Amino acid sequence: MINPPHTIPYYLKDDGLIPNNALPLLVYQGALSLPVSEPAAAIEALFKSHQWGNSWRNGVYRFHHYHSTAHEVLACFGGEARVQFGGEQGVIVTVKKGDVVVIPAGVGHKNLGDTSDFRVVGAYPPNQTWDLLRGRPGERPQADENIARVPLPSTDPVYDAAGPLVEHWGINSD
Repeated sequence: MINPPHTIPYYLKDDGLIPNNALPLLVYQGALSLPVSEPAAAIEALFKSHQWGNSWRNGVYRFHHYHSTAHEVLACFGGEARVQFGGEQGVIVTVKKGDVVVIPAGVGHKNLGDTSDFRVVGAYPPNQTWDLLRGRPGERPQADENIARVPLPSTDPVYDAAGPLVEHWGINSD
């Protein structure tokens, strides 16, 4: 089910409304070869085996938003979507079935358009609960303080202790 990683890191700067994060957004292109039957359940089991939980199934909101209290992983199990990360001036990535995106706390994301069958599984590291912020006046500096307190996960949601997240985010796997 797991393919060798082809990872693309994106470093996104604070745009004034969306804080983003010094940690890179990580896109794992074609990371998963999914079963025909119950692909979402297979993703949930994979994430859970690597200590990422509180999973859900749906799509990506069609408005800019970010989470100041949790990192997030999205794995596409159906269709495709153009998703903008980082706010209005951010990068646009086409996310397809089998792709995984690891989103650091504070990084904005917005669905710019998708196929009718687009679906993702989302999950979070242990003891992290998401909030929903939209880059509105008054959210900061509290959002910045929250983001600074979000701990790094101990594992990569797909590749466990030796994955791209461990490398790119500087996680000590000892």
